[in-house]
Amino acid sequence: MVTPHPNHKPPEHGIHLMTDTIKLDINGKAFTLAAEPRVTLLDALREHLGLTGTKKGCDQGQCGACTVHLDGERVLACLTLAAQAEGKAVTTIEGLAGEDGTLHAVQAAFLEHDAFQCGYCTPGQIMSAVACIREGHAGSDAEIREYMSGNLCRCGAYPHIVAAVRQAAEAVR
Repeated sequence: MVTPHPNHKPPEHGIHLMTDTIKLDINGKAFTLAAEPRVTLLDALREHLGLTGTKKGCDQGQCGACTVHLDGERVLACLTLAAQAEGKAVTTIEGLAGEDGTLHAVQAAFLEHDAFQCGYCTPGQIMSAVACIREGHAGSDAEIREYMSGNLCRCGAYPHIVAAVRQAAEAVR
């Protein structure tokens, strides 16, 4: 028989979960939210802050639909805790366009090359493409395909995606 600790007091009703105050810098704006320590960056963005451009695909780090940038590096928001992003700059698809609404070169190239069909994977594809170009991995179609391989497109728009990344890479050189 297990004897409870003398100071143990069971919860009055149900489960009481601890919440933390998390301060995030998203697309250059400061946000504060109260959330459980286990809340992912993806859920913080979508459910707590209403930034739904970042998509929830597999929720297991397999599809790339939730790709965002954390201090300029691409990360999978479904595998990153919101608390891990505290004190770092988070960029989502909503933060790519210029303040005047001018599309980022990658966004414009995706439109020009029709690099999407259903569009669900497109935000993650674009965020990975921006990182691909910035990190110098767009030297050839093979290199683009390799670097972008973590982002799945169920519609099969891969040839158009590669063409868009190639064009955007040439535009920023």
